[in-house]
Amino acid sequence: MSQANNPQPKAALVTGASRGIGRAVALRLAADGFAVAVNYAGSRSAAEAVAEEIVAAGGRAITVQADVSDPTAVERLFSVTTEQFGRLDVVVQNAGVMTLSPIADGDVEAFDKTLRTNLRGSFLVLSQAARRVADGGRIIAFSSSVLAKSFPGYGSYIASKAGVEGLVRVLANELRGRNITVNAVAPGPVATELFLEGKTEAQIAQLAQANPLERLGQPADIAGVVSFLAGPDGGWVNGQVLRANGGFA
Repeated sequence: MSQANNPQPKAALVTGASRGIGRAVALRLAADGFAVAVNYAGSRSAAEAVAEEIVAAGGRAITVQADVSDPTAVERLFSVTTEQFGRLDVVVQNAGVMTLSPIADGDVEAFDKTLRTNLRGSFLVLSQAARRVADGGRIIAFSSSVLAKSFPGYGSYIASKAGVEGLVRVLANELRGRNITVNAVAPGPVATELFLEGKTEAQIAQLAQANPLERLGQPADIAGVVSFLAGPDGGWVNGQVLRANGGFA
């Protein structure tokens, strides 16, 4: 939907939108008619490429740099988005990191890094979203289906995502009376740089066979779930975690 056809389309903010699932979500929401704020932490050129693709397709997009673990940066991210678009209807908190380390190693630095981005970042983004999203809007965070697996090395990551699920359920109750839904999407293995990094071909093949559909998820698969939650048909889903994983359970 072009700006010319609708001078103030509904607006969405997607964090960590320069690549992977975030990129797919930003492109899908733009195709659904949303003006999109493409957030990035360090990948400026990749974020600009996403925004350019949206604009080339007739949509509206901006890029905004912000580290989601920084309260000042997150507040600026929301301020710039609302100033540019005049409204904010959907927030998708996708930004995250995956640092693997056995609990027995006691790698506090890796633990802190993971929770700083995944859990603290989600807390800050959800906090701003609760204040800025228009009544009737949507707030969507990301968890992970790996919570059900308890794989060795995933302790910090699983702890961070379990915390996100808790935040989502509480916020859904806190926003009672505003018709805002708050949900989480929990993908299984998805073929992104973040997931594939550090894994052998054998490990990737094994994980691809771990669900009954016998393939890795694709970013577009997850973007479709976000599109449903952000759209009119998702309005009766609230305080839930959708495990979009092909049966990876």
